Amino acid sequence: MTTVGELAAALNLPAAASEPVCVRTRSAALGLLLALLCVPLAPPAPASAHAVLVATAPARDAVISAPPSEVVLTFTEPIAPVRGRVQVLGPDGKKVHTGEPVVRGASMRIPVRVPDRPLGTYLVSYRVISADSHPVAGSFTYSAGAPSASPPRIGDGEDRQPAGALVPAAKYVGYLGLVLAVGPTLLAAGLWPRRRSRRPAAITAYAGLALVVAATAATWVGQAADMVGAPVGALSPGDLEAVADSDVGPVLTARVALVGGAAALLPAVLSGRAGRWRAVSLALVAVAGLTTWPLAGHPVASPLPPVSITAAVVHLAAMSVWVGGLVGVLVFLLRGTHERVLALILPAWSRWATLSVGWLVATGVGQAAIELGRPGALVGTPYGRLLLGKAGLLAAVLAVAAWQRRMVRRKVAAGRRGRVAVAAAVEVAATAVVLALTAALVQTPPGRTAGTEAARAAREGVAQTLTCELYSLQFDIYPVKVGAPNSLHAYVYTPQGLALPVAEWTVSLALPAAGVEPVPVRVETPEPNHGSAEIRFPVAGEWTLRFTVRTSDIDQATVTATVPVR
Repeated sequence: MTTVGELAAALNLPAAASEPVCVRTRSAALGLLLALLCVPLAPPAPASAHAVLVATAPARDAVISAPPSEVVLTFTEPIAPVRGRVQVLGPDGKKVHTGEPVVRGASMRIPVRVPDRPLGTYLVSYRVISADSHPVAGSFTYSAGAPSASPPRIGDGEDRQPAGALVPAAKYVGYLGLVLAVGPTLLAAGLWPRRRSRRPAAITAYAGLALVVAATAATWVGQAADMVGAPVGALSPGDLEAVADSDVGPVLTARVALVGGAAALLPAVLSGRAGRWRAVSLALVAVAGLTTWPLAGHPVASPLPPVSITAAVVHLAAMSVWVGGLVGVLVFLLRGTHERVLALILPAWSRWATLSVGWLVATGVGQAAIELGRPGALVGTPYGRLLLGKAGLLAAVLAVAAWQRRMVRRKVAAGRRGRVAVAAAVEVAATAVVLALTAALVQTPPGRTAGTEAARAAREGVAQTLTCELYSLQFDIYPVKVGAPNSLHAYVYTPQGLALPVAEWTVSLALPAAGVEPVPVRVETPEPNHGSAEIRFPVAGEWTLRFTVRTSDIDQATVTATVPVR
């Protein structure tokens, strides 16, 4: 197959352009390329979670009769605990966890001892790494007996994202590196005029690989900071080494090794004299390198990991070919290339770009459907709104690209290279912002988990403490829904916080606003001071819950509470 360079040589065309681009266009093109390195990155709001805590035992904010022997946390996806960052504090503020937590998939069990002062509020604090490599931190409390007047507290700032903007900035620089490494390399290998020096393309490609290495190193540091919950400046060598033991450590190491392999294969490919095996080897190394991005991100923890990982690799490849090739055409080939040679290059490049954009859109839509999980998440979650912004900007870029393609198909682009340069410059500027939105997007919890986070934030159920001169009664009802079976648990303590055995329970429900008289509730007694029951609310309203507790032959008192049912 005849290459563009061979055609140009056969026509004996000079290397210099007959219609050079104006100085303003050249300056704008180079300025836009430099601006890619300077796009301001506003760090996204710290992601509270990627793996989401969905259940705990004891339940969050629950009041139980005695301290448990272990605390169980259940997440939405497999997690790995950060050594030294999972703890349980007793009512006196001392640590009561014993040994390391035991993790099986998405469940983590923390063994705990009974402290010297067992009654009061306990604090569970955790920092774990989710399957998509993002750190997850949080805390919750439960109480044994009466809650403490002053619950134990963790140090200020332990749940913040210490790495700040470092990780999203590293993501952006990594994407930029891919763009500069892939696009110019493909242009040099397949569409470069024979009489033009390939040195600019080689310099750009190696600069792209260097950016990928720098971004990977920054990601490693940011991961270490988020893992141990310490600022970047306070990290120790041991903190950095800890990343190697996490799931993301081998992925980042493999990325750097693959960059080295690509750098070794590039000279022959960039020169245009590479044999088939070198070209195929470089392509395989490139695909393997691209795979490291989804393996350290959302796709590995999606409902369909193989599909999400494959789609992400194709999406990155298409983006790198399109945007990288666009930069190469704008900065290198539009300047100093003869009009008749350019007339051969631009249609070929347009076909490449069209194919890349098709795959970019197709895989992007597929990824969005998986990560959003439901249509409402598109406008109801930060992830969905970022995705809408990215899609809107990308649509505008594609409109400009379509106009440019029409010029190419009408064979007037080579003669109007000034207009082509302006259109390409607009595409490059807009895609720089698209890359920034992508860097923020991969650091934002997917829409499929946002609903779970909202449900956990708006805690279902009712828990109250009722007091009288004779006793203190603590109860909780879950989930407080109309028509559904609701679990009621009540515990009785002395005013000093000691378990108080109950001789007789009398519990009733009433809805005075609707004229519903008190309905007795059958109570089971699994423990002397513990009463449990299953209750149903037939209609919504402000229900009155009445407890009459007899603790001896002569000691009896009644307490009431209002339970809103929606």
